[in-house]
Amino acid sequence: MALHSFSTRPLYLQVRDKLAERIAAGQWKPGKFIPNESDLAREFGVSLGTMRRALDFMQEEHLIARRPGRGTFVNDPASDGLLNRFSKICDADGKPLIGRVETTNLIEGRANKAECLRLQLSGQDAVWRMCRTRFYKEQAFMHEEVFLPAKLFPNMDDRSTNRIVALAQQHGVLLGEAHERISMGEVSPQAAETLDIGKGSPIILLDRVVHTINGQPAEWRVGQCRLAPNYYLADMR
Repeated sequence: MALHSFSTRPLYLQVRDKLAERIAAGQWKPGKFIPNESDLAREFGVSLGTMRRALDFMQEEHLIARRPGRGTFVNDPASDGLLNRFSKICDADGKPLIGRVETTNLIEGRANKAECLRLQLSGQDAVWRMCRTRFYKEQAFMHEEVFLPAKLFPNMDDRSTNRIVALAQQHGVLLGEAHERISMGEVSPQAAETLDIGKGSPIILLDRVVHTINGQPAEWRVGQCRLAPNYYLADMR
């Protein structure tokens, strides 16, 4: 397997890129074991230490998991453990608020100035726009406006999944980090109606961008969230 010998990118990241490409292309399916690190090191012509570092990095990115004594397998991003990994709203017992999600107003259009900035697009690029409402125990707690680059997610329709992790899996997109801004604001008229709170009430604003493993923005979401009696969990480690 040829790597770019003149690249300034560290060798273990070049290896990780090649391995990730196989996962994205479906060569290695979720739940299936991949070749052992010694065989992979020989195939790529790198040291065992370099291959281990590449696999360690992929494990940190939730692409793979290791089972001592058995081997390394590809994670299923749509599994219960990973499907909601970007959800940080918890109930009083510390459990994530997992419930029904409704998606409405799915439309496609040219990216505006704000979408270009947050999704790193040009004015000629197309985006998908939608609204989502999240429920917990049949009570709406978050109204979201969601924006997706159409070049990453072509041919969407009303039957498309409303979860970014599952949506990315369907389109062969591997997700990496997410960054979220938290602030206070005034609830919009649409969100006030959805959340059944007074117009102009203060609200928690969650502005989040989810990136691919290569750093490309894959989703921009602005959520208006009624937290009480719940809370936002910031896990710092």
